[in-house]
Amino acid sequence: MITFDDIEIRRPELAKSYLQLLQAQPGRPIALFAPRRVGKTFFLDQDLTPVSRKARFVPVYADLWLNQAAPLAAINHALEEALDDLTVPTTRAGKIGKTPVKKIGMLSASVELGEEPTRRKLPDDPALRFDTLVARLASQSGHTVLLMLDEVQVLAEIADGRSAIATIRAVLQKRKRDVLAVFTGSSQEALAAMTVASGGPMYQFAQLLDFPALGIEYPKALAKHYASVHTDKTLDVDDLVKAFEYLGHKPALMKDLVKWMSAEGVTDVQLALNRFVQDGRLIAGWEGLLASLQPFEQVLLSVIAKGHAPFAQGTITLLNKDPRFTASVSKVRAALERLRKSGVLAKTAGRGYLIDDTLFAEFLKRH
Repeated sequence: MITFDDIEIRRPELAKSYLQLLQAQPGRPIALFAPRRVGKTFFLDQDLTPVSRKARFVPVYADLWLNQAAPLAAINHALEEALDDLTVPTTRAGKIGKTPVKKIGMLSASVELGEEPTRRKLPDDPALRFDTLVARLASQSGHTVLLMLDEVQVLAEIADGRSAIATIRAVLQKRKRDVLAVFTGSSQEALAAMTVASGGPMYQFAQLLDFPALGIEYPKALAKHYASVHTDKTLDVDDLVKAFEYLGHKPALMKDLVKWMSAEGVTDVQLALNRFVQDGRLIAGWEGLLASLQPFEQVLLSVIAKGHAPFAQGTITLLNKDPRFTASVSKVRAALERLRKSGVLAKTAGRGYLIDDTLFAEFLKRH
């Protein structure tokens, strides 16, 4: 039985276009920017990975949030897993097939097997290990490696990030016949600083592209499934598209909204949005998030949600009306940076700081 959770939009043609671009510029990766939760990771896993395999690449995915303090370790871990899958089969029959025969008895009556295959010793230094793993994986597979680094802006936010970036850049240039790379990031400011700002660690190296969000096809698919569940009801696709835009083109949020509408039998999209914001489970989560923040950060989020520019004099005056603290531009700047790093805020080019979750922003406006 198909459920709302089974509805997925695949974009193989977009994946093919990225592969073609990478092949046309060996040694130069592409960096895809999009806000959080719009489907970048799903695209890498469900679109780019199978398309690249069909084109005879060896796809390797690494989430740099897995080990933010040591991103090279996260990359090396992913490469080692890929090499392990290539050289050390998981089945008993596969292991025997890869195991060298040491001795055969008389008339082949007995067979003595050697040790099961294991990976050879790799350099301990993370930079040298990365270089060796890329070369070994390409050599043993006989194909080009497609390295997919998710949330690459982590490299710009750690103490030795420049060193890690320098290593990645050097290896990708040195091994350009063996490896192509795709980066993704949810911080437009950090990605731009890394890739297009003069003096940035990847200046004129990685090509920065905007990753396209899902369009009308996703709301249409949800509306079609809703109609199959409620044969006497339909959803207005135009209203769903507007809601999807309001939610920042985030598939998971949109799916949750339509699932809630289906459970309640609601067809009025705007009414559903209003009620969805008041859902007790969502409110409990937002209240828990607020409780984890400092009082100054809580109030600052509230004034940003209501459309006040954080550094404006009027905003500083408004913040100073709270007797619990004294506001200043430097204090606001430090709080904004903490909120950005925690993922609550996003900083965008031309639009300043925005609350990442539209529904959370609406909750803050109302409370």
